Amino acid sequence: MVFNIIYRTFIIYLAVLLVMRLMGKREVGQLSTFDLVVAIMIAEVAVFSLEDLSVPLYIGLIPVFILVGMEILISYLCLHSRFIRGIIEGSPSVLIAGGKIMEREMRRQRYNMNDLLGQLREQNVFNIADVEYAILETTGALSVITKTSKRAVNPGDLGLTPPAETIPTPIIIDGELIEKNLQLQGLTADWLQEKLQQFNLQPGDILYASLDSSGKLYISEKEKKTPGKTSPQL
Repeated sequence: MVFNIIYRTFIIYLAVLLVMRLMGKREVGQLSTFDLVVAIMIAEVAVFSLEDLSVPLYIGLIPVFILVGMEILISYLCLHSRFIRGIIEGSPSVLIAGGKIMEREMRRQRYNMNDLLGQLREQNVFNIADVEYAILETTGALSVITKTSKRAVNPGDLGLTPPAETIPTPIIIDGELIEKNLQLQGLTADWLQEKLQQFNLQPGDILYASLDSSGKLYISEKEKKTPGKTSPQL
């Protein structure tokens, strides 16, 4: 019986992992109401074959794949039909427009002032008077546009055009050299070794190293354990 439980748990884990991957990154990262319902039902259905070991394993897996198939189908329909998308996912709600709180819309969404102020704080907005627009997205997240006078100054406001930046390229992770990324930067392992020698380091001594768009090398060394020294308690 113990082996059977372990076996079933392992198979169900792999099956749920597979279906979540099939659902895609958008559904996992931004759960709409429909996505949330599917996720909850998958979790409930997946344990059927664990609660009753007399039930064949495939009986518990079939509903899981049916649910993910329905989710993919409806996502595809939503992609091509604005009408269906409106029914399944709904539409964003404007809670603040032109600096004015839309009380009627907030009541319609059953959204109180504490909810609004709390989500504004999550967006680093602590004064509601600074908000020009606040939009409640279909995922429940709040998008905020602050008033022009309250926005941070950017180079464009000053008539400046800074050079374009790219995402820093990791070249060492957990002491392992990523040669492919070095080659993409037109560099070699010998070049990196020469740089590391300036700090008396080897790749194995480094937790993380990267190159930014200006060619600057960032290095974070691994922590060196000191005998008798323990980590702080948090």
